[in-house]
Amino acid sequence: ASAFLCPFNQIDDYWQDRDMKKSKLLQGIVGSVLLLAASLAEAAYSDRQDVRQFIQKMVKKHQLNKATLTELFRGAEKQNVVLKAMAKPAEGVMQWHRYRRIFLTDNRINKGVAFWRDNRALLEKAEKEFGVPARIIVAIIGVETYYGKRWGTLPVLDTLITLAFDYPKRAKFFTKELEHFLLLQEQESIDVRKVTGSYAGAMGMPQFISSSYRAYAVDFDGDGRRDLWNSKADVIGSVANYFKRHGWTMGQPVTEQLHPKGNAYKSLLSKKLKPKRSAQQLKKAGFAVEAKKGERFSVTEFIQKKSTDVWLGRHNFYVITRYNHSPMYAMAVYQLSEEIAKKRQQEMNK
Repeated sequence: ASAFLCPFNQIDDYWQDRDMKKSKLLQGIVGSVLLLAASLAEAAYSDRQDVRQFIQKMVKKHQLNKATLTELFRGAEKQNVVLKAMAKPAEGVMQWHRYRRIFLTDNRINKGVAFWRDNRALLEKAEKEFGVPARIIVAIIGVETYYGKRWGTLPVLDTLITLAFDYPKRAKFFTKELEHFLLLQEQESIDVRKVTGSYAGAMGMPQFISSSYRAYAVDFDGDGRRDLWNSKADVIGSVANYFKRHGWTMGQPVTEQLHPKGNAYKSLLSKKLKPKRSAQQLKKAGFAVEAKKGERFSVTEFIQKKSTDVWLGRHNFYVITRYNHSPMYAMAVYQLSEEIAKKRQQEMNK
């Protein structure tokens, strides 16, 4: 439910591993002192002209209370760790064989089976109502937050303020997300000062960013609130609704591995996620695939330790990338969903 490459809540594991290997204790101490000094030297966000203009906009556009907003910005602290994470997302340095190991583990598969077992009725209801397979819903929650175990410890308000006003590359996007977040406080009775999440402001068990929360979250338990932290029903229904709204087609395939001979397939590769290749183009490259009239495909390489896997992406694979804009993310979700479904079937057959 985001526009970024890495499942936000997983970045802590990645950076901890990377930093332990590359940093020394003295460097860490010196760096912390420098960051603290820089932080103390910076003016409060509420004193900045660009922030004041934003507050005035929120007052005029949404009739929010100026004094309340000013106080929120006065208490916000710049999150340098967020800027560091944004500068070097995990996918920028991580190949598929390493990325896959994060998500395709026995523990995560077993927890997925248990989550399915514990929430079977809700998943069946969501599958029927939204037309999205239970396995995909379960896998998304597993990849995003390990079934609620890791949904981020960074203050979302401070994170979004930092990115809106100190990350020029995506300032427009994050300013809009900050606007959505502040409106959530009004709509869902959320205390924005207490909410924690990912390094990009994703929240709750399904890791929705603020605009996705407002647009796609549903009250699936009928209690009058959309609660993505404490209500498994709302979490499951919201993930299913997200996929439905982005065009998931029930009963249609997602992806399949190709086995190229030679490098002719490389002409089919594209950095764009949306499927563009025709069945005829695939045929010219040596691939015979079943296709509906007008169907389009993507072709993606996934780097293993000593080889390269090539996979065909169909429409539903593209839909998974609407949740997180990365082919590796979509493949992790798909393969985890398959493993969970397989393990669950084995248990049911006993």
